[in-house]
Amino acid sequence: MEILKKYNTALHSHLKNAVPEKGPRQLYDPIAYILALGGKRIRPALTLMVCDFFGTDFKKAISAALAVELFHNFSLIHDDIMDNAPLRRGEQTVHERWDVNTAILSGDAMLILAYRFFENYEPKMFHELAKLFSETALQVCEGQQHDMDFETRDDVSLVEYIKMIDHKTAVLLGAAMKMGAIVAEVSETDKDKIYEFGRNLGIAFQLQDDYLDVFGNPETFGKQVGGDIISNKKTFLYLMAVGEGSTTQSEELEHLYSINPKDPTDKINTVKELFLASGAAEATQAEIEKYSQLAYSLLDTINISADKKEILHEFGRDLMKRKV
Repeated sequence: MEILKKYNTALHSHLKNAVPEKGPRQLYDPIAYILALGGKRIRPALTLMVCDFFGTDFKKAISAALAVELFHNFSLIHDDIMDNAPLRRGEQTVHERWDVNTAILSGDAMLILAYRFFENYEPKMFHELAKLFSETALQVCEGQQHDMDFETRDDVSLVEYIKMIDHKTAVLLGAAMKMGAIVAEVSETDKDKIYEFGRNLGIAFQLQDDYLDVFGNPETFGKQVGGDIISNKKTFLYLMAVGEGSTTQSEELEHLYSINPKDPTDKINTVKELFLASGAAEATQAEIEKYSQLAYSLLDTINISADKKEILHEFGRDLMKRKV
């Protein structure tokens, strides 16, 4: 993402020194490995950008940004174990390249290393950053547990689903931005507003991800279209269709989400039609727009210059620019 390039460049040079060079290598090599796989590094770059936009040298926020990036990758190591995923960013996952026990322990060490970066700040700032980090880390774990629970529940509500994606995905985006504001020592009001901006944008992004999983272009989406349907994942689209569709539509969807055909093509196409006919597709797009606009309305009230606000607007548009 071009807007974040300057901050990513600065972050990259520090990431190489984020992993201890001492032994045991079996503990630290997997950490170095997953960090070297790259990714967009959006969250830590946002920590630096927000600090910069509030008028403080963004290099002061490097330690907080590194904590965010290490935590995010720690969660990916453990998510991959739970999902039994063979690949991450096109390469072997840590538990596949080494083994499950190594991946668990290296992930644990990664979380501890993340916390240690806050020690580079004076006590008051350390306390504020660590408190936000602890709250966010726990929410991410809660979101993951809710997601796992939903796999076996037939009574998940739309409110519960939004809360799940908020905790699993959105709060870390909000926290990454708020950390930049904390380091910049801005007002409590601006800290809270930049947090809610990131959080609402994160919810909109995840809802759009759900939508594009069904209606996206396979050439531009970046992963298999229809994957959530194949795995019977109860997304916002599904919950909306079952709740708002006719009795016949709801019963057909519930049946389709109870089977796993060898060739899922017909199942995917039928579910798509039901999502459209029930109004779920349109309702999901409206929900995406609702959270996007909520984010932008918060941004307009934050105490930064108009040109900085426009750059953050542009970041939001870039984040959401993947289209059908």
